[in-house]
Parts: sequence; C-alpha cells; structure tokens
Amino acid sequence: MTEETIQRILSRYPERRSALLPLMHLYQEAAGHLTEEAIIELAGRLGLTPTHVMEVATFYDMFRLKSGGRCEIWVCHNLSCALLGAEQVIRRLEETLGISAGETTPDGMFTIKRVECLAACGIAPAIQVGPDYYGPVAATDVGELVEQLKRQPAISDQPSSSLLKTDR
Repeated sequence: MTEETIQRILSRYPERRSALLPLMHLYQEAAGHLTEEAIIELAGRLGLTPTHVMEVATFYDMFRLKSGGRCEIWVCHNLSCALLGAEQVIRRLEETLGISAGETTPDGMFTIKRVECLAACGIAPAIQVGPDYYGPVAATDVGELVEQLKRQPAISDQPSSSLLKTDR
C-alpha cells in the first residue's frame, strides 16, 4: 500500500468520507485485518471519528478486526440456513477443526466465521470460502470439504472442484 494508491482512491470521491470502504479494503489487504492504528489513521484522513470507522468495520462481514486463518470458512446462520441445518454444520466444523466459531486453528490455516447472510438461500445451508459458495452443505459433508480445502494451494485464489460447490 502506497501513498500514491491512497491518493488515487481519494481522488475518485469528491466527499472524502465516501472513500472509507475502498480504503478499508486497502488497509485490510496490507495487514490482513484492520488494525487499531489503521482505524485511527483512516478516521484522521477522512475527517471521521475512530468510532465511526469501527461502526462500519463491524457492520460488514468482509472486514476483520483481528487476523484470521488463510482460509476463512463463512457459514450463514440466518433463517433459511438455520432451518436447514446450519447449526449442525457449524458444530461439525468446530469438531473437525478443533476450534470454536470465531477462532483460528493453531496452524493458522482455518477460521470459522458465522455470518448473518450470504444471499444464498437457494442453496441453504450455505458456506462461502473466498469467492466460492458451497451448498447445500450437510454436516456429513464437512469432513470432505475441509480435506478439499486443505489440498488447495491458494485457497482464496483457487476455484474448487467440489461436488458441493455451486456456480453462483
């Protein structure tokens, strides 16, 4: 992340505060998550309070306030997914990976994250890993999915070949 890149983003927005989301993405990409220092710096650059930046960061699932695993497994637990077994899928992920939702495996490979909605009700219960959606996912599918994710060299850049994967 360079000052030139930041200025290029800022130049696209007549009102500086409107650059918050793209700058948050940039800062997160640089550090892997939004650090306290980044939040304070963004607030200062855009004439906002750190509280305002935090409100935005905590509203959107795409922003992280702490470092996560190289592979973040997002599990929707909103109404459609919950009714069709999302809690059982989350429990099986927790058992398989030996962590609770919100935690990262000791090797830094996986993080399980509960999300409110993946906008994938048609494939509920749904999981998203990077750009890939999986569903409907049953608790019995979790072991196969985790093994498949372990084999992918660059999880966020690599499309998967799972039978579960959807073509969203």
